[in-house]
Amino acid sequence: MPELTALGWGALGLAALVIGLSKAALPGAGTVAVALFAAVLPAKQSTGTILLLLIVGDMFALWAYRRHADLRALVRLIPAVVAGLLVGVVFLSFAGDDLVRRVIGVLLLGVVGVTLWRRRATPAGDPRPHPIAAAVYGTLGGFTTMVANAAGPVMSMYFLSMRFPVKAFLGTAAWFFAVVNITKVPFAAGLGLITPPGLLIVAVLVPVVVAGALVGRRIATRIPQQLFERLVIAVTVLGAVYLLLPF
Repeated sequence: MPELTALGWGALGLAALVIGLSKAALPGAGTVAVALFAAVLPAKQSTGTILLLLIVGDMFALWAYRRHADLRALVRLIPAVVAGLLVGVVFLSFAGDDLVRRVIGVLLLGVVGVTLWRRRATPAGDPRPHPIAAAVYGTLGGFTTMVANAAGPVMSMYFLSMRFPVKAFLGTAAWFFAVVNITKVPFAAGLGLITPPGLLIVAVLVPVVVAGALVGRRIATRIPQQLFERLVIAVTVLGAVYLLLPF
């Protein structure tokens, strides 16, 4: 078993709970989990470990919201996401932990700003994304998910710009991340991001992810649309700022 302090295990447990909540109720909150894992484990090792926990959350979200997804919105993203994944693989081959954190933090803040601007500039009755916007969000989503499992906020901003209702938002996100995260596993293994100590951590934390997802599903059935959107934006900004802090 990895040698972690009680505080370290507590942080990882909290992160696992957040993963479950983010998959079932609050997209974008997963950035907080990424930040907690990176605070306890080396950034690259944390990327491979948290990936497996995210897939557990994805499976729960698929079960809960699979019928609410807008698959056409996802098909538009495929070429850009694949390109972003490949760029991310190259970036990870030479980038250090600090550079990974800073790049992701800057990208997330930029995405939040652009999304809020687009929501103001786009008529409420016309949620269709411009092809360039879909390509940019897709590429950034593929890149950030490969290098730091941080595509949750990026894609949350994309779905927010589409003005999806809560369950359609969660269902579309569930399909997107289930496919993308499973696709990433061979790349992560090839880069040495998935390790035996990481697998042990995953085995301990899986029940916590499931517990968080069960709580999140109950929240999602009751949360008002406006509050949901504000929380998505807030947790994205907080996660991005954390990644930019000098520690």
